[in-house]
Amino acid sequence: MLVVHHLNNSRSQRILWLLEELGLPYDVKRYERDPRTLLAPPALREVHPLGKSPVISDDGQVIAESGAIIEYLLERYDPAGTFAPPLGTALRQRLRYWLHYAEGSLMPLLVMKLVFNRVAAQPMPFFARPVARGIAKGAERGFLDPQLARHLDYLEGELAGSDWFVGNEFSAADVQMSFPLEAAAARGALRGTHPRLAAFLERIHARPAYARALARGGPYELMR
Repeated sequence: MLVVHHLNNSRSQRILWLLEELGLPYDVKRYERDPRTLLAPPALREVHPLGKSPVISDDGQVIAESGAIIEYLLERYDPAGTFAPPLGTALRQRLRYWLHYAEGSLMPLLVMKLVFNRVAAQPMPFFARPVARGIAKGAERGFLDPQLARHLDYLEGELAGSDWFVGNEFSAADVQMSFPLEAAAARGALRGTHPRLAAFLERIHARPAYARALARGGPYELMR
């Protein structure tokens, strides 16, 4: 039986979603973040040395990283290509691009924004507080916010001709892109200025498989 090692409020939610779209049987092994540090528990390191999620176990294999998991699931369990264009086509290359872009280009900016926000909010000696907050705000205003705006504008333009990121059909690329765009929305980065991205989130949230994945994964609230 395929097992998803599922950390609450994490990228593993989209793996549950893809499995629901594929209609595959699977088990969920749950892990909870430390309420103070928000880090994954040590038990996840018993599954994979990095102790991160998502991780799946299937047929004696342990597979980590969202993009690698999605590609594995498509190759093994979607031979008809329901959620991916045929190999060797331009659309398949486009799908591959979004699988890498989501984590390689967009998520690092969102993670850095989260880190700087947390730094500014941490308790510290009164004399250090303005320095730390000044550094955090300077990094956000001078680098993170302009870069993030550039990426969101780019993605808004990519959805100008289609509801989905690969051609005119929903695909695994939309599953992969869901998490960073949900994170961007949760952190106020859309701010009503990117209507196509907001509409994309509405479309994916309306999918029955998305709702079933939420039921399997439990409460899902992204960190701000």
